[in-house]
Amino acid sequence: MTDVLRRGRASLAFSFFTQGATFALLVTRIPAIQDRYGVSDALLPVFLAAVPILAGVGSVTTEQLVKRIRPSRLLRWSQPVVMLALLGAGAGGNMAELAVSLAAFGLAVGALDASMNMLGVSLQRTYGRSIMLSFHAVYSLGGILGASLAWVGAHWHLALWVSYLPVVAVLLPAALVGSRWYVDGDPAPVEDGAVGGAGGGVVFKVLLPLCLVMTFAYIGDSTVSNWSAKYLKDVLGSSEQLATVPYNVYMVTTLVGRGIGDFGVRRFGAVPVVRLGAVVAAVGFAVVAGAPGAWVGMVGFTLLGLGLCVLVPQTFAAAGRLFPGASDAAIARLNIFNYVGFLIGSPLVGALGDAWSYRGAMLVPMVLVLVTLVYARSFATRSDRYGGGHERPRTADVGRGSNGL
Repeated sequence: MTDVLRRGRASLAFSFFTQGATFALLVTRIPAIQDRYGVSDALLPVFLAAVPILAGVGSVTTEQLVKRIRPSRLLRWSQPVVMLALLGAGAGGNMAELAVSLAAFGLAVGALDASMNMLGVSLQRTYGRSIMLSFHAVYSLGGILGASLAWVGAHWHLALWVSYLPVVAVLLPAALVGSRWYVDGDPAPVEDGAVGGAGGGVVFKVLLPLCLVMTFAYIGDSTVSNWSAKYLKDVLGSSEQLATVPYNVYMVTTLVGRGIGDFGVRRFGAVPVVRLGAVVAAVGFAVVAGAPGAWVGMVGFTLLGLGLCVLVPQTFAAAGRLFPGASDAAIARLNIFNYVGFLIGSPLVGALGDAWSYRGAMLVPMVLVLVTLVYARSFATRSDRYGGGHERPRTADVGRGSNGL
């Protein structure tokens, strides 16, 4: 490995860390944001749905932009926008300002997520072994920091902007400095005809199983991130302070699972790892749905972290394997279903919770994540050129750092 690759991997990992902290600070304080702006329970799902819709728009736009602009540049400038939008959501004075901040957050996070995973898949291909889970593990570490700071803010009854400002002030300039060492992959322009056949329909047909898995995984993830605090407080009777803990527990176990996940993929392959993750996640939802109290609910969220953590990174990696000559386009399209999952998951759980019960609502993502088992073979390395250490680093990519453009 060259110093360029090592610096590129470290700088990209810091970007994942920063986004994990930023996102956790937003989602774990949803009850506080709701109270600050007087958002009703009926209107809250609308706000929660608007963010992934706009993020999907950002991801679609990114697919077109990367034909002319390297993913590293998009990541470099979208990350500060996301952090400033977070600060705006905490410092606004009325609902219109909240709407503007969340709109900016959504559009920028779509470009950020897509470009970040493009660089991750490209680096994995260059390294010649599974490293994608390690990037998402660092994201989980950032989520732990963000959720912990959210707990401190709730415990000391700090204003939202007081909780957000120090994080933005530290991480934003650090992310900008680190972006100098991002490493882009193959700069060849991506055309539809280069992906799996002569048209976009062929691409979507091949990519569809991974799109469904991504959707199901994010329905599960959005259930935890958007409803865990409210579920623990309103259904299981916890305090507001304790209600910030489930997401933190979820991120800790996600970190553990992703920390060892790359070794599991190298040893056993992606298919068994994905199947095991789906089963463990389903058991976690069952425990949450049947929990008699807050602490048993924590056990369920622990299992959810261990199960769901492997699905998303391996889905991005599988898309890169399927379309090695046009991985940026495949990842941008696949990333849209990240937000489809959030778009479906948040309103679905809320609607079922209001119409039926929140306990019953937890069974829906349980069933969907089990459907992942049907599509697990899509993760097989039948056209894998880089997973499991089967390919040497691509020397054509080794020397390309974003600072050399």
